[in-house]
Amino acid sequence: MESFSLILAIVVITALAFDFTNGFHDTANAMATTISTGALKPKVAVAMSATLNLVGAFLSVEVANTISKGLVDESGIRPEVIFAALVGAILWNLVTWLVGLPSSSSHALMGGLIGATIASAGTGAVHGDVLVTKVLLPAVAAPIVAGVAAMLATRFSYALSRNSDGKAADKGFRVGQIASAGLVSLAHGTNDAQKTMGIITLALIAGGSIAPDSDPPTWVILSAGLAIAMGTYIGGWRIIRTMGKGLTDLRPQQGFAAQTSAAAVILASSHIGFSLSTTHAVSGSVMGAGLGRKGGVVRWSTATRMFVAWGLTLPAAALVGALAESVTDLGDWGTALVAVFLIASSTAIWLLSRRQVVDASNVNEFEEPAGVVTAAIAAVTPPPSVALSEGLTATIPSPPVTPAPVVKSDPATPPAAAV
Repeated sequence: MESFSLILAIVVITALAFDFTNGFHDTANAMATTISTGALKPKVAVAMSATLNLVGAFLSVEVANTISKGLVDESGIRPEVIFAALVGAILWNLVTWLVGLPSSSSHALMGGLIGATIASAGTGAVHGDVLVTKVLLPAVAAPIVAGVAAMLATRFSYALSRNSDGKAADKGFRVGQIASAGLVSLAHGTNDAQKTMGIITLALIAGGSIAPDSDPPTWVILSAGLAIAMGTYIGGWRIIRTMGKGLTDLRPQQGFAAQTSAAAVILASSHIGFSLSTTHAVSGSVMGAGLGRKGGVVRWSTATRMFVAWGLTLPAAALVGALAESVTDLGDWGTALVAVFLIASSTAIWLLSRRQVVDASNVNEFEEPAGVVTAAIAAVTPPPSVALSEGLTATIPSPPVTPAPVVKSDPATPPAAAV
């Protein structure tokens, strides 16, 4: 019983650690555009987002029930399986945070759980219909729906402010952007905090602490809400930089349209019970807002790297989760080995991040990495001359003057007469 209680406690602590990483990984979803347009100062923005994430955690349990009751077969799950799933999700969150890519914490958790479950109980323990209808289809639909909505909303916003004073319109849209950012934070709490609630509830059911088909206990809701709020307040500045400046350059009208569209999509999915990726929804809305402004652009090199990360999230987290489950299946020492690996890997990633610090002071500084074609052109193009590049004038020196040879005259010979 003591060993069982210990592993269950480890699972709960690890789940809250994942919730914490989810918070700082997804702060960008709510506040990146608000920070990039100057509507709120960075520290104020993350404090506001953290508070509303906590409030949102208490508004619904539909997504939590999708995870704890629908995705996998509860009867074939042990606490060690959930621990292995969390290891895969946490490591993927940290790796993508290190490189500044806004990937889905939700899909990392789903992938880790699926991989660990298959390694433990086989493919039959995963409910494929739930996976397709409530995870995969929303993953594809969310960025498209949010992007189209944001593009149309951006065009509508510019049409409304066409005849108004530019500065007054920007100020008004910044105020609206603060309100819409708060709505996104609230929606994030109703969706993402619940995923950790569902995982902890699943662990409690697997450990026999609560009855099957139970809703998350109150202490689970409170602890998950606090963990994601604290993570949000830390601020995932690397991903905020990519979301706010790396995908496109946003103006207040675009920021307002992007956040309002994303919030609508996230709240609708939470009500239905879809385990939606808020990252997918917000990223899609930011790109849609970028395309909605006349002359606006999307940096497709950054977007492509982000799409690749999205595609790798489920299988990568599933692979790590399956490997971790294989080790924990060896006994208590295997579980201890996985825990040590998780701590060591997380520490190494944090130390790597200290080499180039991104925080509130430099979050809006972005330099797009050069693509392959750009780098190749730069390599073969000769540099401009100094005169052209620096506006200097070059003086052509006069040719050296060769002195006339001195002819010694004979004193007996009279000089030639001058002509």
